[in-house]
Amino acid sequence: MIAMDQKPNDLLEVVVGKLLTEQKHTLAIAESCTGGLLTHRLTNVPGSSAYIIASVIAYAYEAKVAALGVSWDTLNTFGAVSAETVTEMARGARAKFSATLGLAITGIAGPGGGMPGKPVGLVYLALADADAVIVEKHIWRGDRLQNKEQSAQAALELLHCYLTQS
Repeated sequence: MIAMDQKPNDLLEVVVGKLLTEQKHTLAIAESCTGGLLTHRLTNVPGSSAYIIASVIAYAYEAKVAALGVSWDTLNTFGAVSAETVTEMARGARAKFSATLGLAITGIAGPGGGMPGKPVGLVYLALADADAVIVEKHIWRGDRLQNKEQSAQAALELLHCYLTQS
């Protein structure tokens, strides 16, 4: 949805950046399957250092535990690609870097890595604030790059929705 003062060709990362600035939010990002693509898009915006505190690319279980505080129990019980893990990633990023918001992505970009119940293209997103965590589940049908791009876009859309509803 386009706000009244938004130009139709404004990139979502620009719009989100303006909202983060206006609402005095800071953002910590935790990415797995997107490998920094979300952070890349956000940091392409001049002035993004005013609201982006940190970004962690945590591919391996060990990185999720050490950098974001995800518990081994969660990873061993639910796996890296789960609502439970992405919730802990978002909360962990927010807490570790003292940001007002934590935004996380984990998934299976493909072409391999899928398994029964967790197909290629399965992605979980989470946005954490001080009070709650919003989690979304998506299953993309593209190739690896398309799955990564759709995941980063969906994370921006989740953040935009949060910022325009609060």
